[in-house]
Amino acid sequence: MFDNASVAAALSEVRDRIGRAGGGSDVAILPVTKSFGPEAIAAVRLAGCDAVGENYVQEVLAKADALSGVRLHFIGRLQTNKVRQLAGRVTLFETVDRARLVDEIARRDPGARVLLQVDTVGLAGKGGCPLGDVDALLESALGAGLQVAGLMTVGPTDGGPEAARNGFRAVRRAVDRLGLSVCSMGMSSDLEVAVAEGSTQVRIGTALFGARVVRTTT
Repeated sequence: MFDNASVAAALSEVRDRIGRAGGGSDVAILPVTKSFGPEAIAAVRLAGCDAVGENYVQEVLAKADALSGVRLHFIGRLQTNKVRQLAGRVTLFETVDRARLVDEIARRDPGARVLLQVDTVGLAGKGGCPLGDVDALLESALGAGLQVAGLMTVGPTDGGPEAARNGFRAVRRAVDRLGLSVCSMGMSSDLEVAVAEGSTQVRIGTALFGARVVRTTT
């Protein structure tokens, strides 16, 4: 069982970290509740959050009751054959990275709101399209009737927070060039760099809930 007061205090500390990095209240905090039970969702709702991020389709389905009334962001690698299970449940698909996925979301959830995931560091298994392919993917998504709110990226797993800076900067420039509004980048370990480079949303799990159980399911 989560200590609701501790989660609220952790959320406040994340907000303070954003402020010290030069961000304001316009930088959204997306609590990442993957591998945690419904009590984690309840705790962040009590702390004032109305959206959460989930990575696994099976968890979304298992936690359907707890997610009722919450804006759900899907932030995991998404297989096309799983889209139908998420249709109508997801407020924002954050990991759209290929034309086949665009087509399947448009077919199963017409007009869905999405982010295009950009891979700036070649992270194996993390998904994302190369930065040079973003324009074509954007054209495809808009042509399919999807609402493209912005771009999303994941920083490198090695090299410390500074290793993410150049990639974050490039994604922010692409957001501006394309006239988009959302720039989802930065997690518990590198949020300061992300905010300094113009992130509008940080995805936070460990800093709110502590270490999570490693999963391999999708």
